[in-house]
Amino acid sequence: MGEPKFARPKFDTPSHPWKAARIEEEHAIQANHGLKNMREIWKAKSQLRRHRRQAMRLIGMVDTTEPHGKREMEDLLRSLHNKGLISSEATLDDILSLGTEDILNRRLQAQVYYKGLAISMKQARQFVTHGKIVIGNQKVTIPSYPLSRDDEENLTWHPSCPWVDNSEHPIRKAIDGRASTAEYGVEEEEEVDPEATKEFANEVEVAAEEAPSAKEDGGDE
Repeated sequence: MGEPKFARPKFDTPSHPWKAARIEEEHAIQANHGLKNMREIWKAKSQLRRHRRQAMRLIGMVDTTEPHGKREMEDLLRSLHNKGLISSEATLDDILSLGTEDILNRRLQAQVYYKGLAISMKQARQFVTHGKIVIGNQKVTIPSYPLSRDDEENLTWHPSCPWVDNSEHPIRKAIDGRASTAEYGVEEEEEVDPEATKEFANEVEVAAEEAPSAKEDGGDE
């Protein structure tokens, strides 16, 4: 049964810790998504396995047109669609084609970057952890927070950020510069103004002293 004082782990670690192919793959994913450690990848893989296990069980049912099986299949597809993992026309087979990066792309950190609110994945993580990102009126400081489709429209900078209404702010100019070059297929790796980096460092130090928000409990830093 286990010790009630301690929660059971919600993810599985690799069965064989020293496989070179897996380690290289995970290092590439970690660098691409700006992750803090491999545990974040293992959590995504465990979540993906659960979704695939559910899909395979439903596919293996003799008759999914029965009320119970049909309802369970519709609930699974609707849940994954709301999470942004599949389209509204997806089937159970589409769930089996999902990959680890599809799960990681729904993290708040990744969505901040993809929406053009940061110039890199690492900066997106900084913005989140230092309270520079809000969903609606709620500040969220958890990079691994799963962003639903409904929350996407409400994702933006915190109103207290000095670059929100100032297009001449060094950080805003760097972010807008990345967004404009991306339209022409230019590589995203650009030099950042040292003054903007220094100014941002001072701002996040001040933000780090603010009181934690309601959504700060749990999750990865």
